[in-house]
Amino acid sequence: MRVFVAGATGAIGKQLVPRLVAAGHEVHGMTRSESKQAMLCDLGAVPAVADALDPDQVAEAVARARPEVIVHQLTAIGALDMRHFDRDFALTNRLRTEGTDYLLSAGQNAGVRRFVAQAVAGYGAYVRTGGPVKSEEDPLARTPANGMRETLAAIRHLEEAVLGARWAEGVVLRYGAFYGPGTSFAPGGAQFELVRRRKFPLVGNGGGVWSFIHVADAAEATVAAVERGSRGVYNVVDDDPAPVAEWLPARRCLQARRSGCGAGGRPPSALAAPGGARAGVQSSRSGVFIPVCGDDRRG
Repeated sequence: MRVFVAGATGAIGKQLVPRLVAAGHEVHGMTRSESKQAMLCDLGAVPAVADALDPDQVAEAVARARPEVIVHQLTAIGALDMRHFDRDFALTNRLRTEGTDYLLSAGQNAGVRRFVAQAVAGYGAYVRTGGPVKSEEDPLARTPANGMRETLAAIRHLEEAVLGARWAEGVVLRYGAFYGPGTSFAPGGAQFELVRRRKFPLVGNGGGVWSFIHVADAAEATVAAVERGSRGVYNVVDDDPAPVAEWLPARRCLQARRSGCGAGGRPPSALAAPGGARAGVQSSRSGVFIPVCGDDRRG
């Protein structure tokens, strides 16, 4: 199939493109930077240079590629202050609202039959009632915390727009918190540094539950969505959600060991890295995604 990946040079895009190519697909990767065309060629994609917030450029890039599937992985996440989500996600929120609308319009005009989009399964996205572990059947928060309202509204806009596009198979992937190369949990990344410096914010007793996903595993699940995804929303996370009070000290211990600084105690095996021992898709749905790494432990 011809697959158009918007956000092809991001953390997940760099994992996704070569996997799609290896599966036999013709991949067109969109980037706004002329300088990243060589990277896309190295990944095996046909470069498409366009500003995701310019509807005419997006329409032209999609029309030229003539894709059967569009994958929306557009974000612009830099330094992140957990207390000022909306401020730091302002550009990403535009990509999830305006950018989504432009891609959908271009896809409809090009006759795209499947549209796969990145959403979020963590960071306060779900309603704060009921049990600590959520499935796709649980509603998104309607009254999010202060400082996150615009971010959650943008996610809701993306989901409603994609699922409302009746001319295509709309698939929304709610990824857990990413870790791995190019993410904020990679060495030098914002959250990695917060953990290292013992400044990662701890709310209350640390009972808030997080679900993680390695970007390579997220890419594998996205390939499955491209090839056989059915309309709907899917959580793409590991199968071992853990409260902050458990994974944060384990992560700190792991980072200290890898830096050669030493650390007392041994992290639980399932938390050797966020997500830990078993990776797959924690979902109330079936038949679309499969576990992707068995007992492979990723750092």
